Amino acid sequence: MSTLTPPRAEHFDPASSSAWQALERHAEAQREAAFRVSGAFVLDPERAQRFTLEAAGLVLDFSKQRIDGDTMRLLVALAAERAIEARRDAMFGGARVNATEGRAALHVALRAPRDAARRYAVDGVDVLPAVHEELDRLRTFSEQLRAGQWRGHRGQAIRDVVNIGIGGSDLGPRMVCSALRRWTHPGLRVHFVANVDGADFDRVVATLDPATTLFIVCSKTFTTQETMLNAARARGWLLSHGVAASDLGRHFVAVTTNLDAAQAFGIAPERCFRFENWVGGRFSLWSAVGLAAMLAVGVSAFDELLAGAHAMDEHFATSPLAQNMPCVLALLDLWNHYFLGAASLCIAPYAEDLRELPAYLQQLVMESNGKSVAVDGTPLTVASCGAVFGAAGTNAQHAYFQWLHQGTSSVAVDFIAPLAPTGTSADSHRVLLANCFAQSEALMRGKSADEVRAELAAAGLSEAAIAAWVPHRCFPGNRPSNTLLLPALSPHSLGALLALYEHKTFVAAALIGINAFDQWGVELGKQLATSLATALESGVIDTRRDASTRALIARARVALANHTFD
Repeated sequence: MSTLTPPRAEHFDPASSSAWQALERHAEAQREAAFRVSGAFVLDPERAQRFTLEAAGLVLDFSKQRIDGDTMRLLVALAAERAIEARRDAMFGGARVNATEGRAALHVALRAPRDAARRYAVDGVDVLPAVHEELDRLRTFSEQLRAGQWRGHRGQAIRDVVNIGIGGSDLGPRMVCSALRRWTHPGLRVHFVANVDGADFDRVVATLDPATTLFIVCSKTFTTQETMLNAARARGWLLSHGVAASDLGRHFVAVTTNLDAAQAFGIAPERCFRFENWVGGRFSLWSAVGLAAMLAVGVSAFDELLAGAHAMDEHFATSPLAQNMPCVLALLDLWNHYFLGAASLCIAPYAEDLRELPAYLQQLVMESNGKSVAVDGTPLTVASCGAVFGAAGTNAQHAYFQWLHQGTSSVAVDFIAPLAPTGTSADSHRVLLANCFAQSEALMRGKSADEVRAELAAAGLSEAAIAAWVPHRCFPGNRPSNTLLLPALSPHSLGALLALYEHKTFVAAALIGINAFDQWGVELGKQLATSLATALESGVIDTRRDASTRALIARARVALANHTFD
């Protein structure tokens, strides 16, 4: 066992927390004083500088949050009361911080360099040699395939790679391939199949040549229903297009912890890439799960992705709480959610190549922190995390930004933008950045009735028209946002960005006393789906099921019986 253990899994009751109570009093005082961020900028010329952090090449401007110096002091006091530094050190030390599954959560070891000064151990065993042994296997395979040396059953080079996975086995590599498209191999296309809906598989394989296609079956347990069904379809597709059973091995590799199950499927051990059970699915991009991304962008770019994440790891592991970017992000999230009533967090990346980032962060945050009990199993006395949603700017401005600006719900926003263009037009990038900065400014400033009246009067409207228009054109403002700047959308900065949100998620969980590393909430639906699939096929319906479910099964069976599949 590791000598490092996490702090005692006590139940956290905010009502008994002096730091939490101090924050409640402070929030009430801010409300009574009608605190406005725009006014705080006027009173404090150094505000932007005071509330900006830099780490691993990223810049976090949190000066548009509804905070002052006392807010941050009280938030940091809460982090200290919750022993965030000790909990962080326990995670880095390989302690079994995933208490409900009895596992470490040492994904930081996956991006540590071979000669790292820090020791990464689980149960006293240094894990870096095994991590780098597997990483070397991934590099060798990737370079062979990208060079055209891995060939299909007809001796042709592989031109299409299909990653079959779901959740953490899909969202991470899918997002990286999109974000780092400028690094992708010009002669290699990487595709993703995740949905059990057969249309997803059909869409992907419609334009592929079986002779030049490789499937990656990516499943930690190699039992995930959606993944294994799609893997079986891939095998059937190859066989139906003339690939002999003895040649299937040229068109499959596996990423899994269950080598026996992969071999039973027909994938030989030498074509399996492993990761350890202390790697959680939504934290697994850095492991063999990232194979599809490595194939797409190349070994050097993937190594830079790891290096960027490691740089953020070191910042998180060594920086004091008040200057610790993941910790500050988590504290701001807590302040907005629990004390200002923000029920959700909007992720607004102003980069088309980051369009997959909101979905990736949805899983990271909501699967990690969507819990109702504390680590010790007692009910939470506060709400769990808020909802996470988003889309790429500027498209999002024409979707839900109306709601952000004038809706009745309180929503916090993380604006994310690379300073260097990702496209080929400097003019387009200037307009993109202008929109990003304008939206955060508008959310903060708002527009008062007096400002609207003056605008409309200058336009020559009558008093009656002005009176009618004013309510519709006012913006409340004072809505909190962060702005995260990347020097460029590069492998290094992307790695740092993703590690930042990973660590923020861990801190956010620790602040309210929950386990960020399990996901029992996804299991019940999986279990019920297995028995329902049998009922849909056989027509034998358990009479103990509710009337609604029985009726739905009956209707579905009629529809399936009457449908002709192409």
